[in-house]
Amino acid sequence: MHNAERNRLSLEPLKWNVHLEREAEQWARVLSEKGVLQHADRSTRNGTGENLWMGTAGNWPIETMVGMFLEEKKHYRHDSFPNISRTGSWSDVGHYTQIVWRDTKEVGCAVVTARGNDVLVCRYWPAGNVWGRKAY
Repeated sequence: MHNAERNRLSLEPLKWNVHLEREAEQWARVLSEKGVLQHADRSTRNGTGENLWMGTAGNWPIETMVGMFLEEKKHYRHDSFPNISRTGSWSDVGHYTQIVWRDTKEVGCAVVTARGNDVLVCRYWPAGNVWGRKAY
């Protein structure tokens, strides 16, 4: 789904990175046990970006989870970060722009279930949403 959207925009496809997948899985375990969504500290992410999603366990297919990130494009405005949302809040499109960030080359995602929740974490290298730059 990531690469289908990138292809639509004529962007280079993301490569799957198993190390990012492992890091995403480790963080998803932490979040699923806590039952909250919270970005990992920047220093522990080693220059990676991060998209997070949480919902009731077993009720959401992965296509819906990632689809919610992609749905943010309806608010996207092609301008320099942080002026990238028609709503005035970059966080309303931040998942989408991370997916289509031109300079991002690799992705790894994982879903973990615990305490009644599914948690999806995707890690991106290098991180997108860079101040003063356009997504693509």
